Amino acid sequence: MIVGIEGEIVYKEPTLLHLLVHGLTYEVNVSVNTSSSIDGKQVRLVTTQIIREDANLLYGFANKDEKRMFDTLLKINGVGPKVALAACSTFTPETFAKIVSSKDVAMLKRVPGIGPKAASRILVELADFIVRGNEEESSDDSVLLEATLALESLGFKKEAIKKALSGESGDVSTLVKIALKKMQRL
Repeated sequence: MIVGIEGEIVYKEPTLLHLLVHGLTYEVNVSVNTSSSIDGKQVRLVTTQIIREDANLLYGFANKDEKRMFDTLLKINGVGPKVALAACSTFTPETFAKIVSSKDVAMLKRVPGIGPKAASRILVELADFIVRGNEEESSDDSVLLEATLALESLGFKKEAIKKALSGESGDVSTLVKIALKKMQRL
């Protein structure tokens, strides 16, 4: 799994880069926001690699918040990499978080490939989307968010996770253990 890449830009389009890394050239799909933030020939990106039967794709992002937005959108049924990248090109993670928190279907429909039904589904499934930012959250919130994301990756539903973690405190591993014990009893 490729989680980051640093190299020299040898070719650039608004949503595509070719990066030369130690003699190998990688094709990296990027959002318009990431592409416009790049100045100079050298670039360092955090990445998501998608391996399919017919393709091995690399998506690069200028920061972890944009990568998290992309990865979160991919988890939604019916949202593929093209639509997720279009959302990253249309909105910054901060703007996207505001759209989700205000449940603004009209704004979300501006993303190419997202219609009214898809916009409604995205808003329902991403009700808890939070941008981490530069240490703006309290440490308790970030620990709770990390524990929630860990439990979601194990396949648990958001409602069950919220119930299990309500009123609990501690580090991430402690919260995950507590939630697993509570959800085991259900």
